[in-house]
Amino acid sequence: MTKEKEIKKSSMGLLKRFIPYYKKYIWILIADLFCASLTTVCELVLPMIVREITNHATDPSLTLTLDLILRCGLLYVALRIIDTGANFYMATVGHIMGTKIETDMRHDMFAHLQKLSFSYYDNTKIGTLMSRITTDLFDVTEFAHHCTEEYFISGIKLVASFIILGNINIYLTLIIFGSIPLIILALAFFRKGMKKAFRDSRAQTGEINAQIEDSLLGIRVVKSFANEDIEQEKFDKDNKKFLSIKKVAYYFMGGFQSTTRLFDGIMYIVVVIAGGIFLLNGQITVADYAAYLLFVNTLLTSIRRIVEFTEQFQRGMTGIERFCEIMDVEPDIKDSKNAIKLENVEGRVQFLDVSFKYEDEKPMVLESLNLTIKAGESVAIVGPSGGGKTTLCSLIPRFYEATSGDILIDGKSIKDVTLESLRDNIGVVQQDVYLFSGSVKENISYGKAGATIEEITEAAKMAGAHDFIMSLPNGYDTYVGERGVKLSGGQKQRISIARLFLKNPPILILDEATSALDNESERLVQKSLEALAKGRTTLTIAHRLTTIKNADRILVLTENGITEEGTHEELISKGGFYAELYKLYSED
Repeated sequence: MTKEKEIKKSSMGLLKRFIPYYKKYIWILIADLFCASLTTVCELVLPMIVREITNHATDPSLTLTLDLILRCGLLYVALRIIDTGANFYMATVGHIMGTKIETDMRHDMFAHLQKLSFSYYDNTKIGTLMSRITTDLFDVTEFAHHCTEEYFISGIKLVASFIILGNINIYLTLIIFGSIPLIILALAFFRKGMKKAFRDSRAQTGEINAQIEDSLLGIRVVKSFANEDIEQEKFDKDNKKFLSIKKVAYYFMGGFQSTTRLFDGIMYIVVVIAGGIFLLNGQITVADYAAYLLFVNTLLTSIRRIVEFTEQFQRGMTGIERFCEIMDVEPDIKDSKNAIKLENVEGRVQFLDVSFKYEDEKPMVLESLNLTIKAGESVAIVGPSGGGKTTLCSLIPRFYEATSGDILIDGKSIKDVTLESLRDNIGVVQQDVYLFSGSVKENISYGKAGATIEEITEAAKMAGAHDFIMSLPNGYDTYVGERGVKLSGGQKQRISIARLFLKNPPILILDEATSALDNESERLVQKSLEALAKGRTTLTIAHRLTTIKNADRILVLTENGITEEGTHEELISKGGFYAELYKLYSED
């Protein structure tokens, strides 16, 4: 780990990045700390009241009166009423401030995740991301509220107690406060262990979430193979690992808290013995001795609260650290500094000496590819699996960035236009259709924010989806289930096509859009696709070769690049790879 990364992951580095989140709520924070100071005053005044009453009761030169006792009592009651109001503010508004900060951080993380490219998601489990954006930030609420509050209160108590006790007897005060650094040093070891254990615990929570998501999303496959026991075994393995990590965390916590209790007892006995000696030698009065014992209790309560908060502190810091790890991931595809909006697109696409590989150590998928697609032209791409067909199409909307070379749309480099305007002008229909959990209407309207029901209905009619939608229990308001599970493959595909009719992009990419459908569904979807492709620049990745016979141009893409090019009839007459492929397909 570089020095820069170590600084970023240190407690101070993480706090520096977290503190700006208080900016929006600075006045709430100030009010919260003011209330915290009021509650602290109440605790500090009680030992002084006891000292005053005891002093008047034991000092022959002073007289203890009912008036003095009542005045002290009324003062304390008044302080307690103020303390109650202040504590209510801290417990409600203070906590709400912490929740707002947690909400802001979750907003920022989700917004950042939206900017990351496909390559990031190719190498990251969705379950771990879900863990980071939810459970990792739960403890931030308590941290954001209590971190400033607890340390502020403890700071006031320590300083005020030192000043008050120092004025009574400086030597006894130094003995008491001299033991505090020893407590801090002894607890530092356990604190470090707790931090690592909580970090490991959070990471394993993400792994468990990923395992659960994987198993439950694939529940139909699990049941079809009767592999419930295998899934249970995989889950139990991760679950037991989580248990072992939590055990380590609690061992450190136990050591932390037990060491604190030990020092509690040592501190008390030091005050009792040392104070008794000072009392015996007449260096302090009985009233001073009583005040010391009460102040030590206040000090130990403060130290105990810091100790109890340390677990919460470490949980919060772990959440902030994992938050920062996500926020530090730089999007590898983003708008250039002077990016312009892509407008009035005709649809001419050019690949100029384009090469691409997914990772540095992997081989090239595309190498020195040159290709021009005219506006409105229908181009089909066929070839063996792994030849780069999907990759080629994914480079146009910049789902991945070309390793070298350039791609132009209407003569403009796609690197010089905004990602939003680029993708607004490109529509993609994939083999694996994704429908969001919601209604049919909501899924179609995803193609155009704020679309009217008339526009949605018209798009569905153009996609050949209107009739089957109207036959559903609630028509356009029918709930489609998670990932559209309540619809057939053909129905889902036609809804996705309706979504694109609503979007109305000039460039269309069809990535094996009918390969997973039965013959009847394919016929209906193909009809919808032909209507969608009319007048648009269309790139079709085909598995079923009969669907591309009418393409303006067919490209054969292999690991050696574009090896054949022409219409269906031209390629058949050449008797090359395409002709052989079509012959095999026809025989099948």
